[in-house]
Amino acid sequence: MPSAIKGRLWRHDELIVACNLYFTLPFGQMHARNPSVIALASALGRTPSSIAMKLVNFASLDPAHQARGVSGLKGVSRMDKEVWQEFHANWSRMASESERLLEDVLAVDQKPVKKKVGAAEIVLPAPTQPTERTASVQVRVMQSFFRKAVLAAYGWQCCVTGNPVPQLLIASHILPWGDFPEQRLNPSNGLCLAAHLDRAFDSGLITFGTDMQLVLSSRLRAYLPNQSLQREFVSIEGSPLRMPERFRPGSEFVEYHRQNIFRP
Repeated sequence: MPSAIKGRLWRHDELIVACNLYFTLPFGQMHARNPSVIALASALGRTPSSIAMKLVNFASLDPAHQARGVSGLKGVSRMDKEVWQEFHANWSRMASESERLLEDVLAVDQKPVKKKVGAAEIVLPAPTQPTERTASVQVRVMQSFFRKAVLAAYGWQCCVTGNPVPQLLIASHILPWGDFPEQRLNPSNGLCLAAHLDRAFDSGLITFGTDMQLVLSSRLRAYLPNQSLQREFVSIEGSPLRMPERFRPGSEFVEYHRQNIFRP
């Protein structure tokens, strides 16, 4: 691994990797003690503090922080802003590129670095070998970025029930993956849902109203009375969608789901 050099200018590819980390860490975890920050710093030959400072710079560009009146450091560079805009202009391209670069810079370690956030694990994944980068692996890598970004935005908890078990959480697409390729990796097209709610949402058996409260389909109600449905769906009907710390779900995306996928 390269040794840390104080004051070294940031390269464009390094900023892309740092921005990837920003989008896939929950707020409150972007500090120099975070093992993911330490791992990236080691791989880039930088100090954990310099990585943490760069994450704070990206935070100053985040509308979610700006809306809360939180300001970052004053040292945001032109290149910081360019990389930020590159992600927002083309999530698919930048998700793929940033995950590839992340694999490359961590290639010397060959081991994932895990960070506990409650019961959740934030992971800088072990790199795949270049020969493994087939089309199917590319899709998996891109979906991995989407999952990390969406779940981090919701603090690794279901946006309806608060379920915090990582194995039971899905980064659910609001606009279907197959129909809207340009929005596939846009984190604002994602909801963190418990697995059974994800399946129901994807099937049009539930949706969210204009007030962002949970709505049940009459096709689901047709199976009532049923204790399981009463417990898992009816009891939470009308529950508000808990908004994420960033990447608020696009209202036009939810409207499309309500009008075109939901089965009243």
